[in-house]
Amino acid sequence: MQPQWHIQRRSNCCSATNKPFADGEIFHTQLFREKSGLRREDLSEEAWASRTSELLPFSYWKSKYEKSISHATPDPMARESVEDLLRRLTLDDEPHTLHVRYILVLMLERKRILKPVDEKPSDEGRLLIYEHTKTGEAFLVIDPQLRLDQIESIQTEVFDLLKGMTTPPAEASPPSPTTA
Repeated sequence: MQPQWHIQRRSNCCSATNKPFADGEIFHTQLFREKSGLRREDLSEEAWASRTSELLPFSYWKSKYEKSISHATPDPMARESVEDLLRRLTLDDEPHTLHVRYILVLMLERKRILKPVDEKPSDEGRLLIYEHTKTGEAFLVIDPQLRLDQIESIQTEVFDLLKGMTTPPAEASPPSPTTA
């Protein structure tokens, strides 16, 4: 059974002390595997230094806390639509959207909206862990090891989805090799 990789938002306060994070404060994030999925903890520098748990996290990283800021000028390719599509496809976690989710993550990484924070091996392949720079959401995406001949059709699928399609089409099977 495939694990559920639900998006988990950054906390506005320390998981250990409940003290709110100040704008610009450095904090640490830990992800723990549990039966129900992944559990996220955000810890202040002080709480991180004084933690005593023997339990090792599945993944961890350090970030700077930033209060969410609304953008006054709209982007020609609306960031919200790309982000919203990624959120929806990540929550649905359908295998046929793996390639599209990967391309959306790369688009958002290129715009510096998502930043890579860790990668781990998994049964499905290399698991990439990204953090949203403003909201602190964690996005987990499997690297599908795309081939160059697959890129154009996936770009077209992403473009169609962003134009307003509500359900992504099932991924086509790769063409069978031809013999010379």
